[in-house]
Amino acid sequence: MEAMLAIAIGLLSSCGVYLMLRARTFPVILGLTLLSYAVNLFLFASGRLVVNAPPIISNEASHYTDPIPQALVLTAIVIGFGMTAYIVTLALRGLSESGGDHVDMPAPADDTSHADSKHRPEQAS
Repeated sequence: MEAMLAIAIGLLSSCGVYLMLRARTFPVILGLTLLSYAVNLFLFASGRLVVNAPPIISNEASHYTDPIPQALVLTAIVIGFGMTAYIVTLALRGLSESGGDHVDMPAPADDTSHADSKHRPEQAS
């Protein structure tokens, strides 16, 4: 079980890093999401997974699981979803303004200087 969880965390991390190194915005967003899933699994596994153990201390339970990593993962899921929605909105805005979704796309040049040079007749010297 531990090996399968470690492989899953490693696979999510490596796929996330690969997608983050792409030159387009949406694979970068997917890579960030995969990395956040890997971190969530790591945090969840750090709480020593115990099967059929309550997260609350009681007199009947002989052992319990730690509720702090579960609370951290739940909070991270909510924050990750909100940040992903915000980043997707920014990426869509950038796509509509620039016409492309390259991460390293140069800023658009000033339109007035190009319009004047195209419509200005050549001066003879």
